[in-house]
Amino acid sequence: MGRTPSSNPTAVSAAKTPVAKSSSKARTAYVCSECGASFSKWQGQCGECGAWNSLSEFVIEPAAAAQPAARRSNWAGKVEAPKVTALKDVRHSEDARVSTGIGELDRVLGGGLVEGAVVLVGGDPGIGKSTLLLQALATMAAQLPVLYVTGEESLAQVAGRASRLDLPLEGLNALAETGIEKILDHAVSFKPKIVVADSVQTLWTETLTAAPGSVSQVRESAARLVRYAKETGTAVFLVGHVTKEGGIAGPRVLEHMVDAVLYFEGESGSRFRVLRAFKNRFGAVNELGVFAMGEKGLREVPNPSAIFLSGGSTRQPGSCVMVTREGTRPLLVEVQALVDASPLSNPRRVAVGMEQNRLAMLLAVLHRHGGIVVGDQDVFVNVVGGIRVQETAVDLPLLLAVLSSLRDKPLPEKTIAFGEVGLSGEIRPVPNGEERLREAATHGFKRAIVPKGNAPKSGSFKGLEVIAVERLSQALDAAAD
Repeated sequence: MGRTPSSNPTAVSAAKTPVAKSSSKARTAYVCSECGASFSKWQGQCGECGAWNSLSEFVIEPAAAAQPAARRSNWAGKVEAPKVTALKDVRHSEDARVSTGIGELDRVLGGGLVEGAVVLVGGDPGIGKSTLLLQALATMAAQLPVLYVTGEESLAQVAGRASRLDLPLEGLNALAETGIEKILDHAVSFKPKIVVADSVQTLWTETLTAAPGSVSQVRESAARLVRYAKETGTAVFLVGHVTKEGGIAGPRVLEHMVDAVLYFEGESGSRFRVLRAFKNRFGAVNELGVFAMGEKGLREVPNPSAIFLSGGSTRQPGSCVMVTREGTRPLLVEVQALVDASPLSNPRRVAVGMEQNRLAMLLAVLHRHGGIVVGDQDVFVNVVGGIRVQETAVDLPLLLAVLSSLRDKPLPEKTIAFGEVGLSGEIRPVPNGEERLREAATHGFKRAIVPKGNAPKSGSFKGLEVIAVERLSQALDAAAD
């Protein structure tokens, strides 16, 4: 038997027709779920980001076959050739937002839901993703046609949850389907303005042979929904599962395809939930929404600062309250520290809610410029409430909490602090100082240890004594008074 032209290198030039035919077939690539890089064959480590065992098989559809599919998916019913357009001639509206009826969700979205936006919502199982979106749909159904697509539950289960939450069922439409072609067909005939797909990992398309939940199916199904949203102006919510590492399951490119990425977080055993925006093309990132889970679903927390404070009636050593900012909102957060003699030759440095390397650096500054030695002590730091503080304003309250725990002496009552600590022992100002002080005064705090650059320049806050410091030694002395 003779060898086929594709397997005989010398016959490639002579047999052009079989080669051209074989090139039209779908080929397989391997895509990294961490960075989205693709490779022609599987390998244990990604050559781009260095992640191990992150490559998954992905079926690439040929361009000749993909073009007709793109034309068929023009749900507006009209195919228009793209053309170069001056941006000044493009009509747009800055106020084209729809309220979800949930204030905290609107805050995280940037003021409401934008027409044609695609929002990816991730979170641990049972955290409340489906509950939150079902509540939002029930509120918006009074003014807009909505569609809840479920791939994990039956319609009876969805209706039962809505009844338990006492949600109005009038105008709330649902579809139990996982095939993306059928979902889009129903959407074309029903013409909803808001669609929820719960979840994107259950969707699959007939054009690919991979199993549902695979990288290729998740990527292609999400791409179809994104294209549908942009062409029809329909807002789409995608619910995504979270891996054990805390990221949304599926290819990393999924986060780049959508307009906003929201993470639903919460400590196990706690009824409080935090909704955080990590990407938002229509609003500020790192915005925070706070909810409380109850018998009737999720309800908004009007005063989130209260849940991040211990609320104890007596002062405790190793605790300091700071004012942090999450997006546009100032929040009061309690920073706790525990300093104890270490039985190890290499004492431990554990930080929960902040960067651990920064903790080690600040302890070195405390030793060098504050004269406080903790080299033979274990130091544990925790930000109460499960919140993660990513700004440098936590430096000063962290060191004050460490000093309080080391001396077993609580800070003066009703004292707050914030400020960045430099390597030379200087206390640097942080943004929005007066807004932070106003938040502290609103909650009844009496003393504030802040950088000199954040001291109020005009007037003062009623009942709040502001102690402006320039050096770490001055801050330590003020905390000891």
